[in-house]
Amino acid sequence: MEIQQKSNSRRKPDWLKIRLPQHSNYSEVHSIINRYKLNTICTSGKCPNLGECWDRGTATIMILGDICTRACKFCAVKTGKPEQVDTNEPKNVAESVKLLKLKHCVLTSVDRDDLPDKGAGIWHETVREIKLQNPQTTIETLIPDFDGDMQPVQKVIDAKPEVISHNLETVRRLTPQIRSRAKYDTSLSVIKYLSENGVISKSGIMVGLGETFDEVVETMDDLRAAGCRVFTIGQYLQPTPKHIEVQEYIHPDIFKKWEEIGLKKGFDFVESSPLVRSSYHAEKHVK
Repeated sequence: MEIQQKSNSRRKPDWLKIRLPQHSNYSEVHSIINRYKLNTICTSGKCPNLGECWDRGTATIMILGDICTRACKFCAVKTGKPEQVDTNEPKNVAESVKLLKLKHCVLTSVDRDDLPDKGAGIWHETVREIKLQNPQTTIETLIPDFDGDMQPVQKVIDAKPEVISHNLETVRRLTPQIRSRAKYDTSLSVIKYLSENGVISKSGIMVGLGETFDEVVETMDDLRAAGCRVFTIGQYLQPTPKHIEVQEYIHPDIFKKWEEIGLKKGFDFVESSPLVRSSYHAEKHVK
């Protein structure tokens, strides 16, 4: 049975109000990010939680540049021909993690379909360098699908991050309309490979793109069958007028129902609320 989940209007409802930054940590994080010329998904992805996370002195660092080889219809990251790989990036990122005093670091990247190894070498070196300079810092890596090639996936696994995440982004039916190049079953195969290799595997989707309540539940079943242990659900917010429009704003009560269903299905953690993003409160998922 489907549950009605539309609000009465596509105008942003009250539950999507975002708290503005108030504390000194925000300025400190911003300064360090600028000093080391780091890319963050916080800014490139126009994350609604930027203020809260930077206030807490945390950030999600995006490696391999800020230009993606794909053009997903939901994503605010620039697309085009990427610049040459910065071989100093692993050390710069590790030094910035030390300055930011991060207890838990989340790494993500643009897609680099232009590179023979899809960027896996920089992924590996960055995780290892962070661990070398920050032995007490735990790491989550939010990886691309690497076109379903498990050799680059294994290279990330070999660097030994505590959590490896790969997002499905949306339900099966909407994947061809929303994602560029990526396929639903390819993403599931990546998650299954991670799970079979003893990694804490994690994935997330956006809602409000036209999916049904039951399709979200079916996605949970697909992820659990692939061994996924952590699942995040958040409201899609249109980053610019050029991106796909929001079809509906989901009420927080529906997010709560999904959370309850997901926990009953056996996920270790389910983060489900309108402003949740895949890296939101990620430090909890290491446990």
